[in-house]
Amino acid sequence: MIIRENKMKVEEYIDEFMLKSQDKEYNPEDIIFFDLEHYVYKKPKCIGVFGACEYDKKNNNILVTQYMIEDRDEATNILYLAKDYFMRMKQKGKKAIITFSGNNDFTVINYLFKENGIYYNFEEEFDSVDIQKEYEKYKKLSIGLKKLEKVFDIVREGEVISGSNLAKTFHKVMKDRSYFKRMPEEKIEKILLYNEQDVINLYYIYVNWKKYIFENITEDNILEENVDNLDGLEELDEYNISEEESDED
Repeated sequence: MIIRENKMKVEEYIDEFMLKSQDKEYNPEDIIFFDLEHYVYKKPKCIGVFGACEYDKKNNNILVTQYMIEDRDEATNILYLAKDYFMRMKQKGKKAIITFSGNNDFTVINYLFKENGIYYNFEEEFDSVDIQKEYEKYKKLSIGLKKLEKVFDIVREGEVISGSNLAKTFHKVMKDRSYFKRMPEEKIEKILLYNEQDVINLYYIYVNWKKYIFENITEDNILEENVDNLDGLEELDEYNISEEESDED
């Protein structure tokens, strides 16, 4: 099992730019930013990489935690590490999990927890905010994470890896015990960097939301505003007429 923790210095966030989702408002230090790389064939088979990060307000750092399996025996171990991570984050006072299209990740991890007799109820422990759904609320459009990163002027480090290629890699890891040992170190680093960028960029998107995302103003909104203005003019005219009439009296 590869277990990696990495600290990254970030600028202090500005509260007015943060994403504030209707009834759910959390400061970055209250949040876990979470993403999985997994293998699914008809049903979830394994988590290949668990990735999460938290914000350390005192030191203005992001702490990234990653677990990566090296063979099929570790496919169960990574689940216990994941549960332990969330339990530790809860003890540290974390209140919410931020994801992108998180329904996929929660479906996978919940299924694998159940299959392996691991009890954990995310809904009882944390609130959940899905960045993709938040974007859809504002823009009435769906978008992928990589395209959203471009909207936020985020330059991603490393190569973009397709989900199908990641699935193929972890299929081989599950099937062949020695496959991971034959994998080039460069390929392993690419996968870990890809996942790390996913969770870090969720943080950047969250804290800079209102710099880049604005509510759409539709024609209906404009028409309603114009009608309101006309109503105001009519009221003013009535007021002027009544004044003139009163002068004549």
